[in-house]
Amino acid sequence: MVLTPFGPGFWLADGPDIRAAAGFHYPTRMAVARLADGGLWLWSPVRLTPAILEALDALGPVHHIVAPNKLHHMALADWAHFCPEAHIHAAPGLRAKRADIVFASDMGEDPSADWAGQIDQVIFPNAIADEVVFFHRDSGTVLFTDLLQQMPRGWYRGWRRLVAWLDLMTGRDPQVPRKFRMATRDKPAARAAYSTVKTWQPKQVVMAHGTPVTEDADAFLTRAFAWLG
Repeated sequence: MVLTPFGPGFWLADGPDIRAAAGFHYPTRMAVARLADGGLWLWSPVRLTPAILEALDALGPVHHIVAPNKLHHMALADWAHFCPEAHIHAAPGLRAKRADIVFASDMGEDPSADWAGQIDQVIFPNAIADEVVFFHRDSGTVLFTDLLQQMPRGWYRGWRRLVAWLDLMTGRDPQVPRKFRMATRDKPAARAAYSTVKTWQPKQVVMAHGTPVTEDADAFLTRAFAWLG
């Protein structure tokens, strides 16, 4: 199954691995929500394939595509080409990085009127990449992109395995990698963003690189962000 149901009007789709700097590779995941107007909202789109397009066509037209941080942009050009009616929304810093993409908006703390009341959002400030964290109300799912990660056991080998372990990318549970903790320069703002996430009372946690959390989400988030103090 290309799209896996993950709650009312909400689906997940895993994509192919992507290569990053120094030979590190990452699994990828996209989320799809059906909005009240029947249009689809795509989060962190994976590489576009005919199978994904066919599955989406069965659900409805793609109206919005969100790039949740400036690191998750590799597939945008293909999506823009094959879904020309869709509005693409940029995380902070992405517009300057991808001048070839026509963005409909630069996302901030307030959700677009097109999904307000259905999907909430908040910005976690980070020197590596400010991340827009979303909450899909009907499914009770909070969406993290790179702030939470958990690579499968044996995902890396050799020196990359050691680096990933030291960076907390391959722990028993999804965690905030050390590099993102160190790059959290404005901790009061990060605490405020985390407090907003907690007020949403999520039941499920989805991340682009890691196993979704479907039980005891509140306790999990408390552990994962305890380092914020």
